[in-house]
Amino acid sequence: MYKLFITLLLTCSLSLIASEINWAKDYSSGMESAKKLNKPVFFVSSRHTCRYCVQLDNTTFKDDKVIKELNKSFISIIAYSDEKDYMPPHLWTPGTPALWFLLPNGTPMYQPLMGAIDTLNFLDAIAIVKEDFNKGKDK
Repeated sequence: MYKLFITLLLTCSLSLIASEINWAKDYSSGMESAKKLNKPVFFVSSRHTCRYCVQLDNTTFKDDKVIKELNKSFISIIAYSDEKDYMPPHLWTPGTPALWFLLPNGTPMYQPLMGAIDTLNFLDAIAIVKEDFNKGKDK
């Protein structure tokens, strides 16, 4: 019985670990990883007091498919303006959440997605970004 309990506990713990976005520690370390691994960056400008930021955190960012795609194909970075996290000046927007897709050198691939984008539209956006990024690697 003890072995069964330990096995269940470990299984649950591993599934909890795998069910979160692997956010970089900060902007600098995330960009360093993106360059080293040659992956696109998913950068979020957020606030804890922003209704739509919280909604995004509690819906789209909790979806297993979103988590899997971001963890596999992107370096994810989140900066909270209310915690005074570093925000590159060229990525500042007056509203939050602002969702940016960047090249490994920090150049934006597109204008930001603004607001609490739903899961299906976000997955569509990820697919477009991955396709465009991989086309750029072939050049």
